Amino acid sequence: MSRIEELRAGIRQLGAEAMLVSGELNQRYLTGYPFTDGVLLITQEHAFLITDFRYLEEAQAKADPAFEVVVPQSRVAFVTEWFGRDQVSTVAFEEKSVSWATYQKWLTLYDGIHFVPSGGMLERMREVKSPEELEAIAQAQNIADRAYAELLRRLRPDMTETEVACELDFTMRRLGAQGSSFETIAVSGTASALPHGKPRNIPLERGFLTMDFGALYNGYCSDMTRTVSIGLATSEMKDLYNTVLRAQQEGLARIRAGALCADVDAAARNLIQSSPYRDTFGHGLGHGVGLFIHENPRLSPSAAHVLLKTGNVVTVEPGIYLMGQYGCRIEDMVAVTDEGYSNFTQSPKDLIEIV
Repeated sequence: MSRIEELRAGIRQLGAEAMLVSGELNQRYLTGYPFTDGVLLITQEHAFLITDFRYLEEAQAKADPAFEVVVPQSRVAFVTEWFGRDQVSTVAFEEKSVSWATYQKWLTLYDGIHFVPSGGMLERMREVKSPEELEAIAQAQNIADRAYAELLRRLRPDMTETEVACELDFTMRRLGAQGSSFETIAVSGTASALPHGKPRNIPLERGFLTMDFGALYNGYCSDMTRTVSIGLATSEMKDLYNTVLRAQQEGLARIRAGALCADVDAAARNLIQSSPYRDTFGHGLGHGVGLFIHENPRLSPSAAHVLLKTGNVVTVEPGIYLMGQYGCRIEDMVAVTDEGYSNFTQSPKDLIEIV
């Protein structure tokens, strides 16, 4: 079943006859074309990509031919006309991305139309990746792996955190990325204890340097984290690092289609809880990745009833954070299979010391 037919089936289940899709990444998911000004109108009979003249030629060439590309003088008049033609009285919308102001505006503009939330229908569709999506994610991760390998050859203790982040961002772009899939993290010393710390324009501090970064390729994200030691690692640092690595291995070993997300999280979390670092792993083990950097499914204690499916792409990223001292996180990104998983991330995970 094509994406648009799957969406139409979901629309019917909601008791609606049509859907307005305004989220840019959801629009790209359905049409295969990235644009930033417009809306999709999908009824049971028709599908329109409504935009302006700037996108007309390219959209006609690149968008899914199931969508008719139109540039009406008045978008409201066009949508209203087709609501009437296709006998639409109830319309689904993306309640997670449509603002209250936009919703109130639609109620005024489309008088007589009943709007119903889609219940995360598109988000659920995006959870299982097609072969083409998996290939784009693999390309994104390959770029990130290569950028990390280049960084390791240039990494010096006298660099700043900002320089490390910029080196990764620039190298990913040079290797073919459209950009970074999120703001690159490069934090050292005491700042490595901050899971989402911001790079500082100061020389790298001795201790751990944690780098969390990803490439954007053909609209799809990658996500990885590696931690190295600036200077020789102490025995305590080595013990902490190896505990994180073992926790990741425990989590990875539980991944397969049909596994409970909470059980995968628990496998890694229990190892850390039974170590000297109890209660130092405060976030979920992982999250889905695709057009959005954070998607479902989530590997977390709260996902007690969520099963992994073949085609899910998730991160596995345990960490230990000692407040005021240092922290360590190791993250791979994998595709779930019937038998287990396929790991996109090929960068080594042995503890590297930069001296």
